[in-house]
Amino acid sequence: MKTLFLILAMALGAMPAIAQELPLEKKPVFQDGEVLSYKLRYGFITAAEATIKVTNSDLKFDNKPTYKLTVDAQTSGTFDVFYKIRDHYDSYIDKVDLTPYFYQENIREASYKRQDKARFNQDGKKVVSNRGTFTTPTTQTFDLVSAYYFARSLDISKLKIGDKFKLNYFLGDEISALEVEYVGKETVKCKLGNIRCLKFSPSIKPGRIFKKDSRLYLWVTDDGNRVPVKAQVEILVGAVTMELKSADGLKYALAKE
Repeated sequence: MKTLFLILAMALGAMPAIAQELPLEKKPVFQDGEVLSYKLRYGFITAAEATIKVTNSDLKFDNKPTYKLTVDAQTSGTFDVFYKIRDHYDSYIDKVDLTPYFYQENIREASYKRQDKARFNQDGKKVVSNRGTFTTPTTQTFDLVSAYYFARSLDISKLKIGDKFKLNYFLGDEISALEVEYVGKETVKCKLGNIRCLKFSPSIKPGRIFKKDSRLYLWVTDDGNRVPVKAQVEILVGAVTMELKSADGLKYALAKE
């Protein structure tokens, strides 16, 4: 069983990268000090947990200030006994356009270990990593962590049910596009209460661990924060669900009913 980010990474649809510039809100919807905690359930069993946080970074890239985005994910309970995972991800993003400058990951899964690094040159439309140099189609290409925060700050004021947008992302040794469809609005019950949410459906790869007709659904708070509250996808045996456990340092009040 993989951790939160690995499960969601496997769900990304590997479509060709595209040349599409996406508009942002005037200011980021997150701030320094935001900390989100999630649990990943397989059926009724908590299989993994993850903490995602934003801090002001002392590092500057191209003489520009950055946010540091950090993710720590690990298995828990029975899963931790049979397949221990301790994964760490860092992404440094521009404070204005929210695109990444540098990404690194430290993967420890049972006896398997891997460290990857990537430097993003958005203006030059390329990514230089320890696996090679890759050409990007636009000046907006992301790693998995920065894509998460960028998507939250997109200007979706004109989005209608059925509309789609795409994000280019770099993963491993290729650049692909993730397509996301807006489904509508729903209220989601979670540990923090009943939250009004926007519902999206990111693309997934057929086969592997997913059913032929499986869809991945993602619920995001319908407020200024756009915090992911829940994600769910059916797999060949059962379902995997991500749920928000806690949210500290939010910029705005949650859309509670």
